[in-house]
Amino acid sequence: MSDVRITVGPYEFLARWEGERCPKTCEAFERLLPYRQKIIHVRWSGEACWVPLGDYDLGVGFEDATSVPQAGEILFYPGGYSETEILFPYYGTVFRSKLGVIAGNHLLTVTEGHENLRPMGEKCLWEGAQDILFEKA
Repeated sequence: MSDVRITVGPYEFLARWEGERCPKTCEAFERLLPYRQKIIHVRWSGEACWVPLGDYDLGVGFEDATSVPQAGEILFYPGGYSETEILFPYYGTVFRSKLGVIAGNHLLTVTEGHENLRPMGEKCLWEGAQDILFEKA
């Protein structure tokens, strides 16, 4: 079952909320939909892209946070040691900041479009910032 459509540049993904793991994060983020931003390639975490959000406060803390998401497991980092962000892994990732390993809330899991994860990541890496849109599926 897919709850969210995510469009990154020319690529489309469907994803499900991880409401049992992170109910407060999912509820708060869902209220923002449709949500538009820019996504860029990560600096320290490996093969992932991120949406830097500065000091944005979604009003949630840590819930079932992880540092080692699988490809397509989208995390929300509520801030603290590093700036607030959304992490979108497309392959091998250990979530890091310049201060070391950090952990984020497992917000969404891609259910359709896995074949576009690596192309999305490579597009961000080689062509720079892309538009990203989260909307109800």
